[in-house]
Amino acid sequence: MNFKKINAFLHLWLGLGSGLIVFIVSITGCIYVFEKEIRSLYEPWQYVKPQQEAFLLPTQLAGLAGPNMGGVKPNSIRYGQKDEAVTVSNFNRKKGTSVVVFMNPYNGKVIHTEKKNRKSNSDFFRFILNGHRALWLPYPIGRPIVGAAVLIFVLLLLSGIILWWPKKWIRSIRDKSFKIKWNASFKRKNYDLHNVLGFYTFLFLLIISLTGLVYSYKWYSKSLYWLSSGGKSMKEFKRAVSDTTATGTFKPGDIDQLYHSIVAADKTENILVSLPEKPSDAIGFVVYLKARTLYKTNRYSFDQLSLKPITDGSPFSGKYADASAADKLRRMNYDLHIGAIFGIPTKILAFLASLISASLPITGFIIWYGRKFKKKKKGGKPSIPGAKKTVVPVPQKIKRVEEELVL
Repeated sequence: MNFKKINAFLHLWLGLGSGLIVFIVSITGCIYVFEKEIRSLYEPWQYVKPQQEAFLLPTQLAGLAGPNMGGVKPNSIRYGQKDEAVTVSNFNRKKGTSVVVFMNPYNGKVIHTEKKNRKSNSDFFRFILNGHRALWLPYPIGRPIVGAAVLIFVLLLLSGIILWWPKKWIRSIRDKSFKIKWNASFKRKNYDLHNVLGFYTFLFLLIISLTGLVYSYKWYSKSLYWLSSGGKSMKEFKRAVSDTTATGTFKPGDIDQLYHSIVAADKTENILVSLPEKPSDAIGFVVYLKARTLYKTNRYSFDQLSLKPITDGSPFSGKYADASAADKLRRMNYDLHIGAIFGIPTKILAFLASLISASLPITGFIIWYGRKFKKKKKGGKPSIPGAKKTVVPVPQKIKRVEEELVL
């Protein structure tokens, strides 16, 4: 068996084996691309009337939100742009629960309160995300399955581009590889939809898949960083920790002072403030320098008593301008994955690529089924072993009657 046959064999059976999972992951990813934009259409509490006044300070907002938090304390505050509500939240990573209070940043008025559970599918986009990440299975079961399917999909993309590659670059063969023949039979159109659209989306789907694997496999994540950094090991992100041996009392007002200094120094689009809940927690700030993206950020952590800066040396720590090329690439990973890197244009590309990705298992299955069914139909065996097929001549009279009926 030569390389071409092995490649075709792997493409066929890996595709059939992972097709359903690839379809689910692709179609849910396609829907989730515009999650923020769609939410803004039916969640009016995300927006407020812009004013010329300054936003309330973090401690003021935390105090006003307290009675609406359901017995838990706020651990983060997210400031948006002038026409956006501020959110005061409590996120419990272990339980997978959250309480989010939407407030007017100018007067502290509570607009809306949300309680969410990562395991719950009551929220539409949470349902979509659970399907995308874990196929609606428990995360310890579903996530490894999704990771394996995405890894297989990368192999399918590579084997597919090998199968697509024209034998000769003459016009007649080239046109079959680049154009869909819309006036052809269903079988030909289906083949073109699989072959031609697969080629045009190859690069986009490869980027989406490779960035998705970062969240599935630590070995892959570390290897990718090692390659992009020229052989350097990636330091894992660790939560900043305050010095618990130091004496003193935490002053909530220090958060407001740090907030003032950071807002004055950085040109912020959004800012996330992390509030300490226990003595070991640090005060954290994530300054978003570009709206609706996550990569272009300055991240700061401070000891809650001494207010000294803390850094863990991970790709996400410190200023974006000071980050290495490998660190910047790692920060871009999520925005590359969902197509948010250059705003709406790249989101549209990610949406279309994911939609076509969802169609590939379907068109591929139809190609395989059509060929298999055709072979069975053509390769039917005679009812009597060893018997030969004979052609019975049709009498002339019957032929004439048939001709008259047709006419």
